[in-house]
Amino acid sequence: MLGRPVLGRRMQSKAATERLQSALSYAILLTFLLFVIFPFYWMTVTSFKSEEQMRSLVSMFWPSPFATENYSHLLGKTDFVAWFKNSVIVSVSSTLLATAIGTIGAYALARLRFLGRAFMASAVLITYLVPPSILFIPLYAQIRNLGLADSLTGLIAAYPSFTVPFVTWLLMGYFESIPEELEEAAMIDGATRFGAFYRIVLPLAAPGLLAAGLYAFTQAWNEFLYALVFITDVKLRTLPVGLSSFITGDVYGWGYLMAGAVLTTLPVIAAYIYLQKYMVEGLTAGASRGSRAPATSCRGR
Repeated sequence: MLGRPVLGRRMQSKAATERLQSALSYAILLTFLLFVIFPFYWMTVTSFKSEEQMRSLVSMFWPSPFATENYSHLLGKTDFVAWFKNSVIVSVSSTLLATAIGTIGAYALARLRFLGRAFMASAVLITYLVPPSILFIPLYAQIRNLGLADSLTGLIAAYPSFTVPFVTWLLMGYFESIPEELEEAAMIDGATRFGAFYRIVLPLAAPGLLAAGLYAFTQAWNEFLYALVFITDVKLRTLPVGLSSFITGDVYGWGYLMAGAVLTTLPVIAAYIYLQKYMVEGLTAGASRGSRAPATSCRGR
């Protein structure tokens, strides 16, 4: 009988401790959330302020009244629409190219056995670690020799130099997490190596492909240095370089910069919101090798 009150107090104490830990965890998460969201909030609010509101402290955290002159000027009196179109063309094209090359390379390194395979796998990781700022001078020389300087095609050809290594490195782990027995069963049934890769491996690797493609798209969308060096025509600029033209000396066009930054960020945010579950699954799939389970069922077919 005496043990029940003691046990009850222990359970109450444990429940109180768990509630305290939960409240502390939520407080920490909320702090980090505010820390992450506040810059975007400030950027959005500033984009709806007039020049007078930006200089005053009256409507610091909320524009009163809302001013859309920054967006109307940006879309009607600058080349923002052309820059946006250029960024879409370059980012989508380079992403498709990098994903295709990285997928084939990752599959070869994960599945095929050949001399120098380990060295090539290490070289892919080392190449990914090399800063792009070191490579842009020799890369520009090659682009110019090919006659692709000052063109969007040159950027599309240059961007895979820093996106392909990561795509390859990421997908290597993903392909290794897919049981080889699935491909062996398909090849026993008459499929070729490429047929097994196309019909069996690629559908299973869809989350990894989406994660790698989303990363490559983000890198290409936000890239500044190559676009600045390789492109001189104002009409062919991408968004990061185009928005930098609003800075003249020590004069900043904050309204236009913030409006352009909001419109530039929205496509990436939309892509991440829609594909976030695939992004998480694709980045963590290689952690548990052989976690895919359908191998035994396909053996019996």
